[in-house]
Amino acid sequence: MSASEIALPLQMGAHTIWTLRRRLVPYRLSLAEALAADLPRLVPLARRDDGYLITSVPAAWRAGLIALHPELRAFIRQRYWRRYARLDLAFDDYWAGLSAKGRSTLKRKSRKLAVRSGGVLAISCHRTPEEIRAFHAAAREVSKLSYQERLLDAGLPDGPDALADMCALASRDAVRAWLLHLDGRAIAYLYAPADGDVLLYAHLGYDPAHATLSPGSVLQIEAMRQLMAEDRFRFFDFTEGDGQHKRQFATDGIDCVDLLLVRPTLSNLFVTSILGGFDGFLAAAKRLLAASGGESRIRSLLR
Repeated sequence: MSASEIALPLQMGAHTIWTLRRRLVPYRLSLAEALAADLPRLVPLARRDDGYLITSVPAAWRAGLIALHPELRAFIRQRYWRRYARLDLAFDDYWAGLSAKGRSTLKRKSRKLAVRSGGVLAISCHRTPEEIRAFHAAAREVSKLSYQERLLDAGLPDGPDALADMCALASRDAVRAWLLHLDGRAIAYLYAPADGDVLLYAHLGYDPAHATLSPGSVLQIEAMRQLMAEDRFRFFDFTEGDGQHKRQFATDGIDCVDLLLVRPTLSNLFVTSILGGFDGFLAAAKRLLAASGGESRIRSLLR
């Protein structure tokens, strides 16, 4: 683990207003590490390094981690719930744990898609290198249409190197991927590489022409059904950040922060003051918009 120039964007919705850069040692806690009781051990900083960027730090650890490094200044970039789902449950128990409204919506959407597909949902699971190649070709066509790729630059990776990495994981039985088909072509994909016995929510996308059918949600619940029947993995990690989809399908969560620990130089303190001022302004604006009922309108304009 070594330092590199890391972008610290000032973002409003999906739009980046400005990007600051610092030479930081990145450290992303895995779900297993976040669930453990031990604080992460950080490598010593090199002379020209500015500090560390540690993501998915359980909020309960923050004070202890800061106390281990009193020579550094701490700054919280964001706070969120890291959602995950247990896969050692019987699917019926998992299903019963979803909200009544969520179950009703998923049943209705699944039934509608099944009727369109001739009576059953057309879902394929891909795990071998050959299957992953077929998945990648079909999923890339969906990704090109998805808002994840067009607006968030978060589509399924393309190119021979990305495909080679996926196939390498498949050769070790360290990936699961799914496609949802309609009228003979894929309309949604879900790609989940493995970290030990944890599957990571890496890429989900769908054709916006079928958005009213909630194809991403239908595909997610069927993937969960298959994973619980397979009993190969322990957790499905929805990773950093929060959102309605993650809240709907998770069984548990960890209150987390992204933590900057930086040397108290003038340039570092200047950068963190800008970050803090911008994040504080956004938080205040969101509270004001929520009180006035305008937050949903602004969010739609930012997409």
